[in-house]
Amino acid sequence: MKVVIADDEPLARERLRALLGEQRGIEIVADAADGLEALHACAEHQPDLVLLDISMPGIDGLETARHLAAFEPRPAVVFCTAFDAHALSAFEAEAIDYLVKPVRAERLAAALERVRTFAAGRGASGDTRAGQRRTHLCARLRGSLRLIPIEDVHYLHAEEKYVIVHHARGEDLIEESLKSLEEEFGERFVRIHRNCLVARHEIVELKRGADGHVHAMLRHGKAPLEVSRRCVSGLRETLKHL
Repeated sequence: MKVVIADDEPLARERLRALLGEQRGIEIVADAADGLEALHACAEHQPDLVLLDISMPGIDGLETARHLAAFEPRPAVVFCTAFDAHALSAFEAEAIDYLVKPVRAERLAAALERVRTFAAGRGASGDTRAGQRRTHLCARLRGSLRLIPIEDVHYLHAEEKYVIVHHARGEDLIEESLKSLEEEFGERFVRIHRNCLVARHEIVELKRGADGHVHAMLRHGKAPLEVSRRCVSGLRETLKHL
C-alpha cells in the first residue's frame, strides 16, 4: 500500500512514519507539510492512502480531501488530528477513518484494514461535492496541478468533457461538469447559457445587438458573452439585486 503523509508538524510526520514502519506491506512514497504539497504528491505518486492532518496552513485537510475525491484513481483518506471536533466534517468529506493524536498503533492498524477494504471496492464512486464548498478549483495538466481561487474566477465555459476556467491569471482546463459546479457554487455564479456560468460580480450590463441576441458585458472579459434566450429574463432579474 502506497502512503502519503501530510502534516505541518515534522514530529507528527516522524511518528506516523515510525508507526507505519511496524505495519506490513506499507510504502511511504512522500511527506507533505500542507495541502498543496499533498495534492502534488498524490498527482505524482498515485497513493492508495493519504494520512491527512486537518489543521494545516493554506489549504486545510478538509478541502484537500474534497480535491482528492475527484482524483482518478481516488486515494483513501484517513484524518489524523489533535481535535475530535472535526469528526462530522471529516466523514462528510468521505474520510475512511478519523484518528485523534497521539495516534495509537492499534487504531492505525484498524484504519489500514478499513483502507484495504475500501481499495478492494474502489470502483464505487461517491459524492465529491459533500460538505463545505471548496475555496479553490484544481486544474491538472500532464501531472502538474494548479489551484485556482474561486474568488479569481471570472467565468466557466463548458467545452466537450472539459470546463475552461477563465480567471485572473489566464485559463485552465478542469475535468468537472458545469452542472456540478453550478450546484456547488450557485451563490457565486449565474448561468447565462447552457455552456457558461459567470461570476455575478463580473457582469456589468446586458446589451442587445442588431441581430437581436443579448450579450453580457464583463468587467474583465476580453469579449462579450452570448446570453441564451431562456436565460435572459432570469439574468435581468438577478442583475436587479446585485
